[in-house]
Amino acid sequence: MIQWWHKRRFRLGDQRGFTLIELLIVVAIIGILAAIAIPLYNNVQQRARIAKAQADVRSIASAVSMYGAHMGAIPSTMTLLTASSSNNEGQTSGAFLAAIPNPPSGWAGSYTYTSAADGTFTVSATGDSTTAKVP
Repeated sequence: MIQWWHKRRFRLGDQRGFTLIELLIVVAIIGILAAIAIPLYNNVQQRARIAKAQADVRSIASAVSMYGAHMGAIPSTMTLLTASSSNNEGQTSGAFLAAIPNPPSGWAGSYTYTSAADGTFTVSATGDSTTAKVP
């Protein structure tokens, strides 16, 4: 029995494994898949940042519109959206935004808000080679 064990254990011709060519082919396939996947992943991240900025700009614009409906005029600055305010009729309303959102990472500065005397406004942010803007 022991002789059979030693014969079976130390037979060199029976060893199996991968050849160098097979390993190189697997490494090449993994490299090709990584070369395809990494740019796609970066593109998904960029689209997510743009979508966040667009959603934030729309929520700020919505808060500006609600403020305008409550107060009778649009706010002069975005900070007025985060405080409670009373209109001419004595009606008090809570904050229209809990806080001014931060733009996505890598975007320049913060959200910009400009208002005009005619009651129009613009909210925008710039980054990832695009500008999220309302209206």
